[in-house]
Amino acid sequence: MSQYDYQLLVIGAGSGGVRAARTAAALGVKVAVCEDTYLGGTCVNVGCVPKKLYSYAAHYGESLHEAQGFGWQVSAEVSFDWAHLREQKKTEIQRLNQVYRQLLVNSGVTLLEGRGQLVGDHQVKIGEQVYTAERVLLATGGWPSVPHGLQGRELAITSNEIFDLAEFPQRLVIVGGGYIAVEFASIFAGLGAETHLIYRGDLVLRGFDEDIRQHLVSEMRKKGVNLHFNTNIESLSQGEGGILAELTNGQALLADQVLYATGRQPKIQGLGLEDLGVQLNEKGAVAVNNEFQTNLPWLYALGDVIGRVQLTPVALAEAMALVKHLYQGAKVDLDYELIPTAVFTHPNIGCVGLTEQEARQKYANVKVYRSEFRALKHTLSGSQERTLMKMLVDQTSQKVLGLHMVGEDAGEIIQGMAVALKAGATKATFDATIGIHPTAAEEFVTMRD
Repeated sequence: MSQYDYQLLVIGAGSGGVRAARTAAALGVKVAVCEDTYLGGTCVNVGCVPKKLYSYAAHYGESLHEAQGFGWQVSAEVSFDWAHLREQKKTEIQRLNQVYRQLLVNSGVTLLEGRGQLVGDHQVKIGEQVYTAERVLLATGGWPSVPHGLQGRELAITSNEIFDLAEFPQRLVIVGGGYIAVEFASIFAGLGAETHLIYRGDLVLRGFDEDIRQHLVSEMRKKGVNLHFNTNIESLSQGEGGILAELTNGQALLADQVLYATGRQPKIQGLGLEDLGVQLNEKGAVAVNNEFQTNLPWLYALGDVIGRVQLTPVALAEAMALVKHLYQGAKVDLDYELIPTAVFTHPNIGCVGLTEQEARQKYANVKVYRSEFRALKHTLSGSQERTLMKMLVDQTSQKVLGLHMVGEDAGEIIQGMAVALKAGATKATFDATIGIHPTAAEEFVTMRD
């Protein structure tokens, strides 16, 4: 008989936590999960899923205009109902919450509702009860914030609140230059809001390929997003006509809402880490070794709380690797290279592998293939949107080092391309592959000098 209540107790029922719990339970491990906010974590509730649903909604508005080029007569009375979209989203999220609950219960996992706090070795307090576990896994994810030094910070909201606003913000100011900021800028501009994006840098999406960044900025401007670079918000104040945002460049903007999307921090407050001496890294994330083990041998962590790659599929992969290691003796051999990613701006971004800048730093002879064109659809739609595709090749080995795209369904296209890169495809492999015509994707197999 075990001396512990559970063999594995997971704090956090997001994507990584649920996957770890279910996978371990399937192997006969006695598992519990505690959660005090919502099942499914950020991705399901205030991240990937609702964001993609709202992105679809914004695209429909654009499509109504484009349809006229294909013979559809669109009534001038077309309007957008924010409340309807918001409630439809809530219904879907509630359904997914129940799906996650059933997945846990049906797999034999005990669901403990409440905030988990580490109170001693192998001990987790939830409410007034203390549970013991042979191993504890932290999978609490990340949390957005507004800078503490900002005057009037109480007037700003984060991505947690943006989906459920009582009224649609006709004037929206967004602060940030990462993927969350540019996605919401595209969404709300597409839904009809006067949208301003404020970023302290000179170009959005730092770390992405330079051509992709430049091209996205051009396309966002075409779609009505007002971009303000090399500036920041100095203060916020409530005025008669809305929230007044004073900028560091001397400008002032009046808004119905101000959204801060300046990054997410590991959600570690109130976990009791400091009292137990759990080590954090230089970014304030939980420090772990290659086996996701903290400096306390019984305590593990994965997903956004360890701050490696903040993507849902990465948390899922980490969870699978950890469980196989702990309960099947497998070596943790998780490959963080060639992780494909998408940014659901309008148009979408998809990429896998090295940027041109990274490739030139690592390889002496890099060949760049680049194609920019107006998609077939837009020859009739009237849209001036242009697609950009880019391939980076090591001339010595002919290995494809990176693929990048800005255009419709970029994420869908790059996911398939990522398989090819993972398999070590060369430029000759792409050249020998017959394309599907007419598609944008065929451009990747027809790129020539």
